[in-house]
Amino acid sequence: MGVENLRIVITGAAVGIGAGTAKLAAQRGASVVLSDLNSKDGEALAAEIVSDGGRAIFVPCDVTNEDDVQALMAAASDAFGGIDVLHNNAGIHESLISSDLTLETMTRETFERVISVNLTGAWLCAKYALPYLRKSDSPSIINAGSTSSITGYPQCQAYGASKGGIMQLTKMLAVDLAADGIRVNCYCPGAIHTQIVDNFLAAAPDPAAMLSTMTNTHLIPRMGQPVDVAELVCFLASPESEFVNGVVWNLDGGSLAWRGTIDILGMEAKS
Repeated sequence: MGVENLRIVITGAAVGIGAGTAKLAAQRGASVVLSDLNSKDGEALAAEIVSDGGRAIFVPCDVTNEDDVQALMAAASDAFGGIDVLHNNAGIHESLISSDLTLETMTRETFERVISVNLTGAWLCAKYALPYLRKSDSPSIINAGSTSSITGYPQCQAYGASKGGIMQLTKMLAVDLAADGIRVNCYCPGAIHTQIVDNFLAAAPDPAAMLSTMTNTHLIPRMGQPVDVAELVCFLASPESEFVNGVVWNLDGGSLAWRGTIDILGMEAKS
């Protein structure tokens, strides 16, 4: 049981949630294929996992490039004899591209880049992993959503639209791939300490206020860590979750279990 001997492809694996998942899965006996545009950190992480006794390779990949994605899946299969799990983790927020985040100022190029990486990239990876997943005895796809899949945040138009799409893509793929025995699930993290969150905070008019609001909505009073997500990903990848399919998991410290406040929008409640 668990992820031992599973062959897992993780996109966006150089840092953050992807890196945390790769480390935990490898520690538990999985063979991990790390993929990212960030070759420096990705190669270093793969080397670290191997030096610690794990099985890992790094394959550079732009998930918006079909040739790259096809090459990634082929390399993963060549290295470990197949693919059991695809973890669609690669993602960007518009604040990583530009400081122009309002409807009036954001460019179409910025909007479409976020959609391309976060949504189209996940679809492409699923498409080209499919022939390998069909040969697996325990195949699944795990997609990275967000609490912005479900609710609204300021300055998240492109990101939120892409993650809303991921939530629905998960359900549609679960239906379409059910006959192949391939499970497809999605997790929606709240504020997890990653580079995306750091950049989102930096782009906010008042970073300290934004951070306070984000963490104050958590019923577990802290920011999440990549290992918190990695634990769920390993469960969803494992045969222990074989009856779990088409599910959207909130992993948000309880933030969506209650109503937030409007102070972050610069508004005041009216009597």
